Order: sequence, then structure tokens, then C-alpha cells
Amino acid sequence: MTHPDPAQERGQGPAAECGAPPRPQSLMLSFFGIHVLGTNTALSSASVIDAFARVAVGEDAVRSTLTRMVGRGLLARHRRGRRMYFSLTSRAAAVLADGQERIWRTGAVNRAWDGTWTLIGFSLPESWRRERHDLRSRLVWAGFGPLQNGLWVAPGRVDVAPLVAELGLGDRIRAFQGEVAAPTEAGPLLGTAFDIDAIAQGYRGFLARWGGGSVPAEARDDLGRQLLLHTDWLDLVRRDPHLPAEHLPEQWPAARAEELFRELAHRFEPEASRTAREILDRWDPTGPA
Repeated sequence: MTHPDPAQERGQGPAAECGAPPRPQSLMLSFFGIHVLGTNTALSSASVIDAFARVAVGEDAVRSTLTRMVGRGLLARHRRGRRMYFSLTSRAAAVLADGQERIWRTGAVNRAWDGTWTLIGFSLPESWRRERHDLRSRLVWAGFGPLQNGLWVAPGRVDVAPLVAELGLGDRIRAFQGEVAAPTEAGPLLGTAFDIDAIAQGYRGFLARWGGGSVPAEARDDLGRQLLLHTDWLDLVRRDPHLPAEHLPEQWPAARAEELFRELAHRFEPEASRTAREILDRWDPTGPA
């Protein structure tokens, strides 16, 4: 079973600039997170196509994205008469629930760090390329950065067991928690394990794309604006390992970007919800046939 690839979705180091069009799968995950997560419903492909036309994504791209996400175990497909419906799998729902937690409760600025680090060491045979890729992707997703060969670190206390359980690599991984000791210092350690400049640039790109009263030209209405806004922000928080604020540069842009996101999300929500009620064809696949 594959996991959504955080190395692409979130990544360490340079990522897609906020301002470039989001990838269709990122848009689709965000869309289902907004309109399906927690509802036990499925959406017809025709209504998804209608919604995505509002952000200039064509029918062929929507259909191919839905098909790929079914193949990756992120969406389930249901036939009802001549119509096709799509719902979230439990795996995708867990990924999106984690994203919602980061967006609405964790916050973009980590001011509560207690000085604790979680370290993971591993050694995998060179022939285990897929396992190595999956492990590294999972670590990035959880906020870890590579400190040196085979040793990854994350600020705070991270529950490692769920990260590696699905991979079956528990006997190859060693996890520790503790504080740094001299001569190691927290600030330089962060600079080694994480691309701080790239993280900051992501937030500055978000401010440039959405600030000053501007909105992306490809969004036709508030439903489209809501989708692009949430997708941009979710991609940002997934790339951000939530580093302790006390060791980040002055004028760190995350707080300003988060304030802007919340302001716009509140502004777009009423009209976006009204439009969604009008155009989205919902069906409960667990209900009566």
C-alpha cells in the first residue's frame, strides 16, 4: 500500500512555489477534505467536473485524477445506475484529518516546544530502494529532517510506532527522545536538517498570491477561491515541519500567512457552501440501494 508522497506534497528543500497552479491530486484531496470528510457520502464524477471547471481544470484532467486516486487507494469508486460516484477511503480520510488538525488546531507557529527532540536511526540494505523511499517519505510527512546518513530528527515528542507499523520495518529502526548536549546547539541543528529558507519562501509566496486583496485569476467564484486557498495552505503546512519559533529567523512569515488564510477562509465559506449545496450530487453508498 502506498502513502501519499510527502516528498512531493510537502518535501524538504525547494518545493513548488506557492503561485504555481496546484497539482490536480492536491486539489482533489483538498476538495474531498472540504466537502466529503466526515460525511460518509460520495460525490458524482459529473458534479466534481462541474466544481473543478471553476478553477480551470478540464473534464479529462478530473477523470484521470479520480482514476489515479482510486488506483492509489485514496478514493473508492461506486456505480449507481449510469452514474459513477467517489468517496474517501479510510486511509485518505486519516491523511485529511491530519491535515485538518494541522490547519485549524496545531497552528503555523510552534511556540510551545519543550526542548525535546525525537531521533530515528535506520539502516536498510541498498537493494531495498522502495522501502527506503517509503520510510523517508513517511518521516518527512511527520516533520523529520535528515541530520546525517541514516539519522533523522524532529523537534518535539513524535509517536514513531504508527509511522513505521505499516511498513513492517520496526526491527530495522531505532527511536530515541531527548535534549541536545554541548557542543550541539538547537539552531544550527535545525539549519542542518531542514531547509529553513525554502519553508519561509513558501509562506512569502502564499502572502504574495493571496495578499493585498488579490485572488488567483483562474478561480471563477468563491467555491473555486475556497478550493485554491485551502489547497495552497494545506500544501504549505504539510511542507512545514513545525520548527520551534525561538530558533527561527526574526520576521518569520508563518503567522502573517496564517492570519491571512483564516481571514479569507471565513470570507469565502458562506458563498462557497451555498454553491456546493447547489451543484454537488451526493450519495451515501452505505445506505439503502
